[in-house]
Amino acid sequence: MTAPDDMGLDGKVAIVTGGGAAGDGIGNGRAAAILFGRAGARVLVVDSEPALADRTVEMLVEHGGSGSAFAADVTREEDCAAMVAAALERYGRLDVLDNNVGIGSRGSVVTEDVDTWERVMRVNVDSMFLAARHAVPAMIDSGDGGAIVNVSSISALRPRGLTAYSASKGAVIALTRAMAMDHAGDGIRANCVAPGPVYTPMVYGRGMSETARERRRRASPLGIEGSGWDVGNAVVFLASARARYITGQTLVVDGGITVAAPARSPDDEN
Repeated sequence: MTAPDDMGLDGKVAIVTGGGAAGDGIGNGRAAAILFGRAGARVLVVDSEPALADRTVEMLVEHGGSGSAFAADVTREEDCAAMVAAALERYGRLDVLDNNVGIGSRGSVVTEDVDTWERVMRVNVDSMFLAARHAVPAMIDSGDGGAIVNVSSISALRPRGLTAYSASKGAVIALTRAMAMDHAGDGIRANCVAPGPVYTPMVYGRGMSETARERRRRASPLGIEGSGWDVGNAVVFLASARARYITGQTLVVDGGITVAAPARSPDDEN
């Protein structure tokens, strides 16, 4: 068997949800979209805020890629159906789904607000179920199988102080494993990326202090700060032909934090 010599993404079509980011910042979704474009895929960048998706497309094109924006609230099934229909209408096929939407919350089962719990589950878990519900049939119809990459978090593996978020991200891992088994016969792989405390617009938009940022950096045994590019590279790898024999797995992208020590503070989590 000949060793694969490329990513196998040239000419493929990828949907990236949560593909926007504030300003010119590099979030996980924006990084993945740009990297998919650089690998030759055509990218449908999806975000609930059209201007953010538009900026990602501009940046993607500046990096030599090809793509377009689509506004959708992926907690709504009709929006997920329209998103997939748009990919098929614009590009004629669908090969990759990067489920990247997520929100956080602090609190225990005692202190968490019930409405917030339900919203976290809706955004972090239901959105992935709904997106995949419509993406999988399109991948099957495209004829070459496909790849789904869901973004979880190390909070699912090392929970502390973020109970609703941790539970939702644990559900993402279980959902991924179930989808991997359900659709292996269709040639569709499903995997997870579990980021650690990467520095993205979602993080610094909350006004993180330089002291807190430095504490997060030092939490990594590697002594370096993670970024959206690190997560994006992991997503693109798992969607590529180089991961053709990988399914149902969770790739932790955290600089070694989860194997080093327990979390010192909820601020350390992604």
